Amino acid sequence: MDSALLTVGLPVALAVIMFGLGLDLTPDDFRRVVRHPRAVTVALACQVLVLPLVAFALVSAWDLDPLLAVGFMVLAASPGGTTANLFSHLFRGDVALNITLTALNSVLAILTLPLIANLAISRFLDEGDRVGLQVDKMLQVFAIVLVPVLIGMVVRRRSPDFAARMDRPVRIASALLLLLVVVGAMLGERDNIAGYLADVGLIAALFCVLSLTIGYAVPRLLGLARPQAIASGFEIGIHNSTLAIAMAITVLESTPMSIPPAVYGVIMFPIAAAFGLVVGGRRAHGDIKLSEVHNRV
Repeated sequence: MDSALLTVGLPVALAVIMFGLGLDLTPDDFRRVVRHPRAVTVALACQVLVLPLVAFALVSAWDLDPLLAVGFMVLAASPGGTTANLFSHLFRGDVALNITLTALNSVLAILTLPLIANLAISRFLDEGDRVGLQVDKMLQVFAIVLVPVLIGMVVRRRSPDFAARMDRPVRIASALLLLLVVVGAMLGERDNIAGYLADVGLIAALFCVLSLTIGYAVPRLLGLARPQAIASGFEIGIHNSTLAIAMAITVLESTPMSIPPAVYGVIMFPIAAAFGLVVGGRRAHGDIKLSEVHNRV
């Protein structure tokens, strides 16, 4: 845990990713809540209340290693990722709703992540094995999550052309940084990695399917339109695993806790694609240009 790659590299990678999120946001993304309160409220309730309960039931029934169980709870509390916007666009979801939910979830995570992490630590770890969420560590998470988002929004407001030009480089840089950090973390646990993957692979896949299904089915049962339900499904099923990994490694100081979000971050994409084909089908125009996706998302 003293490796500079983890203690410095991961916060930097997360800050770059959150700055990129800020470049995509405008104040109107938050004001949209007033225009669509029901859709936003239903999706946030699923994200903040239902998913942690589902994750708790799964890890309790699975009898996971306590550190892995806490890691899964942190994953369940993490907000949706920006990739949800792309999936929502490809499968006819309400992309504007996705953008709004991503913005709100990123802010709410400042409160919900430490709360659920503390509850999970109290439930799954013995007194002697517990790790604390110190105030200075939580201020660090606040700084690397919310501050870069605000900076990105300011940059977009003052220079929209610059923000548009920086979007692709920032995405590439954040992906490369994250890959480097995750590989470093996995190498540090190389003696245990095979066992961890065997332990969490199946439950991660099941949790992904449940997350997507809950995110879609609950809004539909409550009478929301199909595009809004699709948007909600992707927003809830495609977690910001980067934030969960950062929480595990930099705040909770536990590489094993980062295994569930790392595994989830890999398997969620093919599962989300299959889910999209089931609930949304292919778009009418089969070949979608990347430039079109970029412009609309």
